Amino acid sequence: MSEAVQTQDGALILDSHKLSYHMDRVNAWAAGERIAPVGVDMALTRGCGAMCTFCYAMMQESQARSSIKVDHALQLADDFAEVGIRSVSLVSDGESTLAKSYVPFIQHASKLGIDVANGTNAWDWGPDKVEQVLPHLTWVRFTVAAGRPESYAAIMYKGPQHTKVFDQAMANIRYAVDLKRRKNLPVTLGIQMVLMPEFKDEILPFAQLGLDLGVDYAVIKHCSDDEFGTLGVNYSLYEAMYPTLVQAEAMSNEKTKIIVKWSKIKDGDKPPYQRFYGPQFLLQISGSGLVAPSGGFFNARYSKLHIGNFTEERFRDIWKSDRYWRAMNYLASPAFDAQTMMGTLPLQHYISVALDRHAKGIEKIQASKSPPPLHKNFL
Repeated sequence: MSEAVQTQDGALILDSHKLSYHMDRVNAWAAGERIAPVGVDMALTRGCGAMCTFCYAMMQESQARSSIKVDHALQLADDFAEVGIRSVSLVSDGESTLAKSYVPFIQHASKLGIDVANGTNAWDWGPDKVEQVLPHLTWVRFTVAAGRPESYAAIMYKGPQHTKVFDQAMANIRYAVDLKRRKNLPVTLGIQMVLMPEFKDEILPFAQLGLDLGVDYAVIKHCSDDEFGTLGVNYSLYEAMYPTLVQAEAMSNEKTKIIVKWSKIKDGDKPPYQRFYGPQFLLQISGSGLVAPSGGFFNARYSKLHIGNFTEERFRDIWKSDRYWRAMNYLASPAFDAQTMMGTLPLQHYISVALDRHAKGIEKIQASKSPPPLHKNFL
């Protein structure tokens, strides 16, 4: 795993895990206890105006493109606080900024003491909305597919001529960067490129865009695919991009760090683990309200892993239910093989590697002696 990157705000860990700062949960899990997730990754809608070439959610269309009502969202935050969830990231399978519950949920969860973060394309994230949520967010990560307007529009929208979405996103990102500076907000702002081999010529323009925007970091990550290779990601082609990725990292300056998620890029399409322990620590919830262990299981073909829907039943009751733990125990059993029965490089990959090594006695997770990094509750 990679070391923390030193930013102006503190140590930032994007290419590893932070389990060492949650030993109460690690020890309880190792003792066979039922634990609450440290974090939840979710969306408040399945809707999204983008048409990203790399979007994993495009393979999950069996879920309704509905939005979560305000009362359901606020009740969910209450349940998160009650069971002991420490962070929630609004990413998952929809553009949460489109939901009416977006602002109320963030403000309410933050007041409950839950760390809240957001991944967004920033198209519908204008100044009024930014002003309402930025003081309550721990980090915001903007999806930026490329550093050049035409390439961005071709990858994320209808074609290279539709650059208006790029201009709109950049204006909103710049507004957030300025607001953070003016109000001295403790929020981390970054842009992210999901790298497919065919986007290799966009690596350096993306890095330069991060510097130009003045965000805290610009991160380049792999592209996940399902076990059938639906997106057609050829992982053998990543190695040829290593020199360019190194060149991008060297562009970092004092204000903006260019970060490559080397661990996931080098792990390719097969995880080193077979048992999937990660969802017990980092749960995913669809913008339809579906609770499933991981986003790769949202599709209807994984219905036996569909635990419940928090718009129909309180999340706290779903978490306590036998069906929740049947799903988690199945993924952690010899009956499940992460190498053949799920997609590549899930959200829980880093923690799953660490938990697998811990369970096998290869490398035990130990309490960290270092000061907590930024965003320690986001595993």
